[in-house]
Parts: sequence; C-alpha cells; structure tokens
Amino acid sequence: MTDSTHPVAWLRHAGQRLGLLPSLGGSVAAWQLDRPQGPLDLWRPWDGKTADLYQTASFAMVPWSNRISGGGFKHAGQFHAMRPNRRGEPYPIHGDGWLQPWELSQPAADTLVMTLVSHGFDGNPYDYEAVQTFRLVDGGLDQRVQVRHLGIAPLPYGLGVHPWFPRTPQTRITAPVQGLWLCGDDPLPVAHTTDFPAGWDLNSGAPANGPLIDNGYTGWGGKASIAWPELGLQVTAGMPDFERDGGAARHFCLVYRPPQGPAFCFEPITQPIDAFHLPGQPGLRVLGPGEQFSLRIQWRIEPLAAQG
Repeated sequence: MTDSTHPVAWLRHAGQRLGLLPSLGGSVAAWQLDRPQGPLDLWRPWDGKTADLYQTASFAMVPWSNRISGGGFKHAGQFHAMRPNRRGEPYPIHGDGWLQPWELSQPAADTLVMTLVSHGFDGNPYDYEAVQTFRLVDGGLDQRVQVRHLGIAPLPYGLGVHPWFPRTPQTRITAPVQGLWLCGDDPLPVAHTTDFPAGWDLNSGAPANGPLIDNGYTGWGGKASIAWPELGLQVTAGMPDFERDGGAARHFCLVYRPPQGPAFCFEPITQPIDAFHLPGQPGLRVLGPGEQFSLRIQWRIEPLAAQG
C-alpha cells in the first residue's frame, strides 16, 4: 500500500492498524489486528493500486446512501435533478462524498479525522460539511460520520458506511432485524416483507456465502456480529446513539453478498434504498441551515466462543 497517487495515512494504536485514503474519497485502505504471526485484516484491504472505491476497505456514504431513482427527488415542492455517478449504475448511488478528496488531521495519538466541504458537487443540490472520525481503542474502532447542512433551503440527508468484510466458508452475519425490502433487477425496492427468504434471516444468522443479496433490512436493532468460526473471532457493531436517535424505527442495514469473491458488505445506514421515493421518506433527516446529525458505530473485536 505505497501508491503515490493516493498515499495511505496510517494510525497504529491499541494493537491495531488503520490506514486511511483521504485523497481517494476519504476511504479506508485497511483495518487490521496486530498478531505475532502478522496483521489480520478485519476489513478486506485495498490493493494499493486501483482507484475504484469499491476496492477499498470501506468508505462513507454522504449525503445519502445507496440509490436514488427518478432522475432526482422532490422536496418542499421543488424537484432536484441528479445524474448517475458510477459507470454501469443507472442511478446516482452512495452520495458524492466518496467521489471527492478529503482533508486529513490527527487531533490525538489514537485518532484520525477526515473533513470534506462540498458545494453542489456534479450539479447535486447539496452544500454540506462532512467529518469522519476514527479512534482506535482497546478492542476495536470507534467510527463517526457527521454531516452539517450549509445550504439555505432545508434538504433531506442520509448517512451510511460501506465496509467490506473478508469471508471464510463459515462466516456468518447476525443482527436483529424486523423486515426486508425485496428488490427488482435494478435493484430498487418493490415490496416489503417480514418473511425472509431462506438464508437471508439475520436474526438467526445468515451465511456470508450464497446467492446474491443486495437488499436493505428494516427495524435494525442497532447491533450486529460478523463471525469467523475458523478464526475463533468476531467483529461486533454497536450504536451508542441508537435509542436517542429513534431506535429500530429509524435504523436500517444493508447486506451485499455477491455470489463470488473474497468479501461481502454489512452496511449500517440511516435510510433504506431509494428512501427519497418511498412513502414517508423513511429514515431521511431534513436539515436546515447549520443543522447536523451523525452516525456512530463502535466496532469491537471479540473472541468467538467454541461451539460444542
């Protein structure tokens, strides 16, 4: 990871290594656990060469997550046109923060911060400041994505993070969820259900290997576990602001499980796919001038109890 075009800023603390790529969309190059036999990748690492953000370890989704259909969205009687922003995608996806360079700072020995001020990027209606904070603590990583609206007219916002987890044959994803948006080929949501297809129910643990999942889950309980039984290890996710920020009614997660490849995604998000065109615009936060909100996640590395 020595690419001079997009240099990696490394933070080493609490037996871990975190590499950030401020110039490449404010993304993450690697999150690793130090071990005597060498570092263990907790997120699938960037290869050090490609500029495709989907090949990084993780990136923030701001000022919205996932897809927006209809050529844009309407708010307060005004239509805001938006155009596709990724080759092969018919809709704008994952916001525009991941398409811009960020500024890096280090306020403490255990913390790195990346900041972006964006004004109408690529014709988008959003003027905002976003701040990503990463703090390595004993046993894990504290992550926060915060957005502040800089525009005059209020607009709806959403946030999310897009980590890629390595998968072994026995890797499982477990999280309390209440329902699921079924999608068409787009994949945009077409129907909501509480009857999970076989192998999709995160409540009982879903395998990280199998047929394609690219779907959002509703009623997420604000915690999750990614378990690697072969390694005797799991990474858990917790949401310290969960109840204060509306609980399960305002929290969602997305699983992207490609049929092939070494990795999959579990994405904490504040709004479902195409929330701008769903009834009630679920999860979107309307921010006025100077207003802000944040998504905080506490990732923890834990031993996995042996199965008897």
